[in-house]
Amino acid sequence: MRSRHDPRIRAPRFAFLLTLALFACAQADADPAGDTSGVEFPVTNRPDVRGVHGAVSSDHPLATAAGYAILRSGGNAVDAVVTMAGVLAVVRPHMNGVGGDAFGIFYDGATGDVVGMNGSGRAGALATPSFFTDAGHETIPGSGPLAVSLPGAVAAWDDALARFGTISLAEALAPAIAYARDGFPVSSRLASDIAGASRGLNASALGLYLPGGSPPPVGSLLKNTALAGTLERIAGEGKDGFYRGAPAEAISAFLEKQGGYLRAADFAAHQTTWTSPLEGTYLNHRILVLPPNTQGMAQISLMEMAAEHDLAAMGHNTADYLHTLIELKKLAFADRDRWVADPEFADLPVEELLDADYLRKRAAKIGANAAEDVTPGIEGSFSADAHQGDADDSGDTVYITAVDQWGNAVSWIQSLFASFGSGLLEPETGVVLQNRGALFNLDPNHPNVVAPGKRPYHTLTPLMALNRDGTLAFTLGTPGGDSQVQSLIQIVNNIFLFGMTPQAAIEAPRFRSYNSLRVDFEDRIPADVLSDLSGRGHEPRVIHGWTATFGGAHMIRVEPSGTLTAAADPRREAYGMAY
Repeated sequence: MRSRHDPRIRAPRFAFLLTLALFACAQADADPAGDTSGVEFPVTNRPDVRGVHGAVSSDHPLATAAGYAILRSGGNAVDAVVTMAGVLAVVRPHMNGVGGDAFGIFYDGATGDVVGMNGSGRAGALATPSFFTDAGHETIPGSGPLAVSLPGAVAAWDDALARFGTISLAEALAPAIAYARDGFPVSSRLASDIAGASRGLNASALGLYLPGGSPPPVGSLLKNTALAGTLERIAGEGKDGFYRGAPAEAISAFLEKQGGYLRAADFAAHQTTWTSPLEGTYLNHRILVLPPNTQGMAQISLMEMAAEHDLAAMGHNTADYLHTLIELKKLAFADRDRWVADPEFADLPVEELLDADYLRKRAAKIGANAAEDVTPGIEGSFSADAHQGDADDSGDTVYITAVDQWGNAVSWIQSLFASFGSGLLEPETGVVLQNRGALFNLDPNHPNVVAPGKRPYHTLTPLMALNRDGTLAFTLGTPGGDSQVQSLIQIVNNIFLFGMTPQAAIEAPRFRSYNSLRVDFEDRIPADVLSDLSGRGHEPRVIHGWTATFGGAHMIRVEPSGTLTAAADPRREAYGMAY
């Protein structure tokens, strides 16, 4: 990737390019399918967005437009992703932001090198199990100050640009600052999401997002001037302006007063970690995910076990097909729940868990009926009572991806975990704080037990796939907590087993299995299929409409011709653009 000092890079003419981007976005959505010459294609809510030079996709049209403008002005994929990440921190305030975490996978179009980035924060120096038990807690609360782990997203933005970017952090955050200071229009989706997340918000959050007890009117401008000030400080001073400056001091003082464990010294000690992705093989692709403390290994486990079954012969979304994937998911998640934690604090048997022979034997364990109790395949010297799944049904997260004209690609995800995270908005900074620390546990014999300086188990799992020769095949990701791993395999199968385009693959009806017999299905799954599954012991629940329960996926695929196809999920406010 080109250096930020490349003289060919110019600061984007943002206003003009944003206008161009929004126009192109509207044109893409309005474009009819055209003449198919008699060939039948699945009807989709949106078209596949196709381009030649570059593509972006994110969880909000304003963010996508900002990233598109960066690409068109000569910026690279990392520049575009960090710009979109900043905008999403403002326009999707309940899902991600300055107070949350981020992860990324980066592909270098010139060399084929792939690097992973862990931008998750740690527990503070005071965060021992006794800190919670002495306060009368048998488990870590799901919200409030005790659920707040250190935010890592800001350092991730700065560090990604420093290593791979061509524009400054100030340039990347300029659109976000403008939207925070001057306001952005409230969508019907945002108003609905705010109304649904009103419980548990502190007075500052209620005053900003539910003034008078109701969300801001649809179409009105929502401003967060305190957040604009925080972003301006970050733009001017980099990550130190957040972690070693007034924002860290204000947030740590706020949390200390509330009974939390983070202090200013914890902020100052934070660092992003660069890592090598885990790699698996599925449907003739090299699948890349991030290692623990993410659930990425469950993705590879599920896919490689699925390869042991003839899914294509079963047929798309038949009872046999769905039963097989649901049961394999249980096996993958049993190992995930038992083992995934911060590898700096626990000796995790990742190689054993992803060994081909182990997964082959594991894949053969599914039966004709739904299994209620599934045990890990590798035992450890600790209890497995502490579940790490189903902590949040919706998965309030955003996924972002970009591919540029030089073939560089980024698969990026960031989150507050639950809707509005901990429910706490620190008023001086305008920052909503995540509740990712709720995924620690207090079992002293479990590898994910809370400890000072430790990163919690994470559901965030961006994905990237390479062809056998090492060239880029696609980027893919989705919000959705536990459903991420499940949704991504369904989408990949839809394309490479059942011949769908990326957009059709994302829009196809999905399931979401829980740590029980319960399975949610979209209402487009046939009733006779659900009846068959019920007879096998599953407990189907039909979810009507296009809901966030099943995520909000994005994909950029490099077609065999070298052109790019971007797809975005209508279940959320996702939009893709290409040129």
